[in-house]
Amino acid sequence: MTHALSPVAGTSPASAAAGHGPELRDRGRRAVVRLHLGLQRSAAGLQRRALAKGDRGDVPGWVLVTLMTAGLVLVLWGVARDRLTQVFNDAITNVVGAGH
Repeated sequence: MTHALSPVAGTSPASAAAGHGPELRDRGRRAVVRLHLGLQRSAAGLQRRALAKGDRGDVPGWVLVTLMTAGLVLVLWGVARDRLTQVFNDAITNVVGAGH
């Protein structure tokens, strides 16, 4: 079941944000609640189906992804160590410098 939000006559996003569109805010809240409940039902259904099948996930696949990611990080670090260090130091300097 899907629900489409239609604009409320006489309101704009700016007026709703300014507090001039309470009916729009209420419709938005209801839409968010419907979306949340729908996602909860979908997630619960997927979990029930996975448990019914005895599916515990693809552990070897995740191990492979983790190892490949670690390998990519090592290769990138080996190639661009100096530049990555400089980018990090510049970013930290900008953050620390902005606070003073």
